[in-house]
Amino acid sequence: MPKGENSDVAGSGRASRARVGLVASVVLGLTLAACSSGGGSAGAGASSAKATECPSSPAAGTPAGGAPSGAAAGRASIPVAKTVRASDTSTSTVIDPTGAQIRCGKTEIATHSDLVYSTPTTNGKKAVLKLDLQVPVTDGKKPLVVYLTGGGFVMADKSANANQRTYVAEQGYAVASIEYRTVTSGATYKESVQDVKSAIRYLRAHADEYGIDSANVAVWGQSAGGYLAAMAGTTHGVKAFEAGDHLDQSSEVQAVVDEFGASDLSRIASDFDAATQKSYLAAGTSSARFVFGPDSKASLKDDPDAVAAADPGTYADSSDPAFMLLHGSDDHLVSPSQTLTLHNTLRDKGVDSTRYVLKGADHGDLAFMGGDPKSGLKWSTEEVMGDIVKFLDKHLGNGS
Repeated sequence: MPKGENSDVAGSGRASRARVGLVASVVLGLTLAACSSGGGSAGAGASSAKATECPSSPAAGTPAGGAPSGAAAGRASIPVAKTVRASDTSTSTVIDPTGAQIRCGKTEIATHSDLVYSTPTTNGKKAVLKLDLQVPVTDGKKPLVVYLTGGGFVMADKSANANQRTYVAEQGYAVASIEYRTVTSGATYKESVQDVKSAIRYLRAHADEYGIDSANVAVWGQSAGGYLAAMAGTTHGVKAFEAGDHLDQSSEVQAVVDEFGASDLSRIASDFDAATQKSYLAAGTSSARFVFGPDSKASLKDDPDAVAAADPGTYADSSDPAFMLLHGSDDHLVSPSQTLTLHNTLRDKGVDSTRYVLKGADHGDLAFMGGDPKSGLKWSTEEVMGDIVKFLDKHLGNGS
């Protein structure tokens, strides 16, 4: 298959699970996934010499700048598995990151907040989609990394995960964190992918203004954002996903980082206990509405063709960019085999794909669900973030 601004200078394990029944009521979906230190726009001046803790995000329920138009804050019922079956790691690299946490503050960062990149209409309602851009104040144009937050397909808070975003920016990258349309704004996966591509085109169109190297662009996502990153990586040239402004610009990317994202949405729970699998295949879940439409009462098991059309593996071919996939072996929200299935599909199609399994790690940071505050620390270690930066350096040609 063919494929309004505010600027400042900024310096920028396992969870204990006390569960009631099978379902955790997750405020704002998975907005804070992998944000053990928090995440959001940094507003303080940077230190050019001394490393400090990386900036943290607002608490769940207080997104900086608010949600995208039509995407009211809400609750998503996310089934949490009681058990996780071990998946094959023979084609993956298993690591047990227990070392030091990332530190920030050695590089001055210019932050451009609330840049409006698109104003699409969904079901007659206009959305105003914004992004926050961090650019290191150093010489030369910077390769671009577009960050896609998680949110259970119901929220997309661009302020999330500021600690890791700032760390990546300080390694010499322009990092843009974007809002995108979700189920609560009347969207399906098609509109969400369109938004990701629209943001890429916008940033390419404004590359000279912000000192961006438009020839070297990566997408990096976590959870729902990891899924969207994978979709953006495999659907270059598919016209159904190209809509909006700056259509004279390319939405093609040169690298993809997918952390604990889904691929086959009907099999998100395939590694879990039977009760959790049944919950995921119930009618009208957020994942089902993300495929079939916000008012649908269908189940993901009802239409295999529609589910396949929402699977990044369906579009994979040898022209796709390099992929880096990461998953926790103890993920209780998205089965670890989801990234394994995509990894194997990519390799079968001749794509350069590398997969890491974090031993004992759960789904990003589950501390915001009432678990152990230290549960997400594996994801923000120097080892894991260093591996991500090395991957970006290799495929975006960053020599800083």
